Amino acid sequence: MIKKTKLKEKAIRLRKKGTTYGGILDKVPVAKSTLALWFKEVKLSTPQFQKLTKNKLAASIRGGIAKKKQRIKRSQEIMGKAEKEIGAISDREMWLIGTTLYWAEGSKEKEWAPGSRTSFTNMDKSMIEVFLKWLCLCGIKKSDLSFGLYIHDNHKARVEEIKKYWAKVTSFPISKFIHIYFKRNKTNTKRRNVGLNYFGIIKITVRQSSTFLRKITGWTSGIYKGINK
Repeated sequence: MIKKTKLKEKAIRLRKKGTTYGGILDKVPVAKSTLALWFKEVKLSTPQFQKLTKNKLAASIRGGIAKKKQRIKRSQEIMGKAEKEIGAISDREMWLIGTTLYWAEGSKEKEWAPGSRTSFTNMDKSMIEVFLKWLCLCGIKKSDLSFGLYIHDNHKARVEEIKKYWAKVTSFPISKFIHIYFKRNKTNTKRRNVGLNYFGIIKITVRQSSTFLRKITGWTSGIYKGINK
């Protein structure tokens, strides 16, 4: 009984110093519900209450940072393990990957617009790099490619920077990026890609490629039928 009384006195002293529940429990080995019962009659002065509030906020921030670090570490472990599961990719696998990539993101020939060209539009640099490697695998020459950039109005001042970015991603000279199209920016936009990490959208077009586009359509059809046999 004497021991518990001493623990109670110690807990109350710590509470009045602004120590949080977690900090008290580290030093006073009792249940949290016991602390709550003990503190019912404890009246804190304004400075004591302010200090406690400050300590609670600091503890909450520390907890949030710790959880974020744990989440990042766990995510990195999962992604690292998954990456190793892929291994080396053969030319055939690369061909199938590129074909399905185009199936999802590339332009399609319409009945009312025969003779359409092959074109691919995206803002993901990794996807663009994969697509260009796929074109090379399919025998498309670099000289047959043209590029267009779609940029929001409020990034007009960054045009040269954006052109240099895509020139580096594609390994094409900056002189190839002459077709720039500006998109009107909405005043109350919900987009998050509005800072210096925004580089617009790139469109890659293959000149005189209607025949190639029809081959891609055949390949995607073959993939679909092969899966559904």
